[in-house]
Amino acid sequence: MRRDRTNAPGVLDDVEVAPGEPLIEVEDLHTHFEVGGGLFSSSHASVRAVDGVSFDIRRGEIFGLVGESGSGKTTLGRTLLGLAPATSGAIRYRGLDLATLTEPEFRPLRRRLSMVFQDPNASLNPAMTIVQSVGHPLRIHGLTHNRAETRERVIDMLERCGLAPAERFLDTYPEDLSGGQKQRVVIARSLITEPDFVVADEPVAALDMSVRAKVLELMMDLKDDLGLTYLYITHDLASGKFVCDRMAIMYLGQMVEWGDASRIYDDPQHPYTRALLEAVPLPDPARRGRDKHLPHGEIPDALEPPRGCRFHPRCPVAFEPCGWEGRDLVDAIEDRWTKVDEDTFERELSLVGDLADAKVTRAEARFPAAEADALRRWLEEIGPALPAKVFRGVESVEQDGHEVVVRFGYGPEPAPQDIAGHTVACHLHGVVPREGGIHAGPVRGSGSETGSGSARERGV
Repeated sequence: MRRDRTNAPGVLDDVEVAPGEPLIEVEDLHTHFEVGGGLFSSSHASVRAVDGVSFDIRRGEIFGLVGESGSGKTTLGRTLLGLAPATSGAIRYRGLDLATLTEPEFRPLRRRLSMVFQDPNASLNPAMTIVQSVGHPLRIHGLTHNRAETRERVIDMLERCGLAPAERFLDTYPEDLSGGQKQRVVIARSLITEPDFVVADEPVAALDMSVRAKVLELMMDLKDDLGLTYLYITHDLASGKFVCDRMAIMYLGQMVEWGDASRIYDDPQHPYTRALLEAVPLPDPARRGRDKHLPHGEIPDALEPPRGCRFHPRCPVAFEPCGWEGRDLVDAIEDRWTKVDEDTFERELSLVGDLADAKVTRAEARFPAAEADALRRWLEEIGPALPAKVFRGVESVEQDGHEVVVRFGYGPEPAPQDIAGHTVACHLHGVVPREGGIHAGPVRGSGSETGSGSARERGV
């Protein structure tokens, strides 16, 4: 839709979005942050915090965004509101591309697009009274004309948010309130301008367990009363199941599974989704001992995400097309050495040498060795049994003078596919194109073209 940017808010007044229709449409969104280039270095690199996501949020729904810390959830939420600049892609709100707006152009829209921050202690100014904090957006956007009108609007919103009688709180300071009361003030401030889209970033994470459910119930009641649409960001799948209509599972800047929340909970199709669900503590003792397929290690650095499937270094069911690389082999050998006896460790260390001396790239790992032939034979022998089954992606193990070179095939990033009623990006499903010499094709043992049978056989 072509528009005059200077009149964008006025144009939006005439753009109606029916309930259930997309209010926010995100297309191939990237948010990267440049790092490096310090005093003694001119090199630069990019943290790929959000790296090519596409989805929509329908008017009147709660869309959940779930993942571990470092997955890019908060950055995505901030990018939608113009608080973090998009590197590329589109964010359409009522047909208007927010990603193209300058800050002066975006500013009038902030009354329509709001955010509830995670920590109420950090988001409230300790030097401002509650009436000043909650009423400040009204003054900024010129929505009230005098102190009495502002005070009246603040009283109404505080009482809507469960702080009654509101007069008791108006002239107090944040330090005089409990954690739950502070978060209700934060919610009141975010809704005082009557927005229609709200990003709620871990809104109950900083609260005691005893008040979390009450605050979530308040937010759901306000959604119905005020006609709100939420993006609900959380790492807590339990609360996500309680509040969300649809949701997306995010990992290292990308969405790996998204769709109807109940379907994702009842029949997760991505190993990462299954791992998040299995990590939730269960009160039933009879179910605590069940087999779990939990990821090992930490989430990788977004400066250099793993190639192929980004989850593959931690995935318990990764296989050839997932995209193994040199550093995976080094990590697997280190992991092996934490589990073998001392004699085995000493013998293998003398053969492999210091792993810090290995030359590691995405395509290969080179090990300098005095007995290169013996090291090559050891790698070929022990490789298939290494942790994470790294050798499933190996193309060749060769001796090159006094070095042993382990080369890995290229693994493409998994493409989104419709599986079991929602969208999944995982090589366990579908057909993987043949590239770089890796064996590819329908997932072995699959009972259908989607490969969902194989996923179950692998315990996913």
